Amino acid sequence: MMDIERRGVYGRRASRITIFAQLFGILALILLLIWLLHYREGIEYDSYNGYRVFNVHPLLMFMGYIFMSGQAIMAYHTIPTERSTQKFMHMLLHLIAFVLGIVGLCAVFKFHSMLHLENVFSLHSWIGIGTFSLYGLQWVIGFFTFMGRAPEATKMRVAPWHVAGGRALLYMGICAALTGIMEKYTFLRLNSILRYGEGSLMNFMGLAILLFGVFVDLSVSLAHYV
Repeated sequence: MMDIERRGVYGRRASRITIFAQLFGILALILLLIWLLHYREGIEYDSYNGYRVFNVHPLLMFMGYIFMSGQAIMAYHTIPTERSTQKFMHMLLHLIAFVLGIVGLCAVFKFHSMLHLENVFSLHSWIGIGTFSLYGLQWVIGFFTFMGRAPEATKMRVAPWHVAGGRALLYMGICAALTGIMEKYTFLRLNSILRYGEGSLMNFMGLAILLFGVFVDLSVSLAHYV
């Protein structure tokens, strides 16, 4: 009886924390859109303006990779439905995140090509490429292990690594986002094209992205006790 009551408490707490995760995720997305549409050139993949093409990159890398992968992680633990449905939504949302992330990466490579800039030269790009490559590998291994017909013993051995790896990759993605914001801020400031209030908005956006990841991780951690 005590275990049932304790699971109920953790379940309610996990649900509340999930709400905070959603709020910070939406806040980060709103701040990102304000930054790209109001302070920067706008968003257009097929534009002749390279900076409009570049802006597709931060939008899709957050909305695609970070926000959608966070939703996928929470879906597996917090959606009150059958395990098979949770598993399907988990894999589908991760796949959507991966596809959007590919488009986001293509945008930044296209921008570099348009302006004849060097590719993959910064710490941000190294973390981002490494994270995204591991993310794709994680999805493929997870799909064939948990959606395929792998033996139960194999699933049990892989599951702890899959869970730990997924949470680590979320934080690695957030680290890539924050280093990207710092890199862009430094570029704008050094070239004296940082507009009034833009720096503060970028800082708040970075904090919202970080807190989104923190609350995703907390909700998942508490959901393990449900």
